[in-house]
Amino acid sequence: MGTRSLLFGVHQVFWHPWTVYRAWCYLYGKPTWKEIICIFSHDLGYWGKPNMDGEEGGRHPEVGAKIVERWFGDEYQKLVLYHSRHYAKLHSELPSKLCWADKLSIMFDPKWFYLLRARSTGEIKEYRKNAGSMVAWNLSDSEWFDWISAEFIEAARTGTINEERA
Repeated sequence: MGTRSLLFGVHQVFWHPWTVYRAWCYLYGKPTWKEIICIFSHDLGYWGKPNMDGEEGGRHPEVGAKIVERWFGDEYQKLVLYHSRHYAKLHSELPSKLCWADKLSIMFDPKWFYLLRARSTGEIKEYRKNAGSMVAWNLSDSEWFDWISAEFIEAARTGTINEERA
């Protein structure tokens, strides 16, 4: 599932970093060149993973973090590692700035294109299952996209997410 996501799914290696870049600019202004490398490498660890949110997929930040730590040091390693709320929580850390740009990136992803990619890989089934809200379970894919987009946009705006809702 992870490899499919990087090749033509929600985390497609050319499209997703572009939307994260746009979200970063929206939230924080133009990123430094080191931050751009972090944006483009933060999800590379999905390669070869059998799931997106399971035990294996949950460790995906480690690959990109190792790359940027080697090149740029600890500060950038943490930026990539803690772009995942799940990973940050496991290590008793706060999510990094990259987390909120990553969540807000959905704002720059046309619904039809996101759903095409999510359905083509099967990711949407896992994301909907793990959404955490019974409300989301009864929605169409299109309605779910609208719901999760609103949740992620609010999370990026406030720097937090309602764990019971998304």
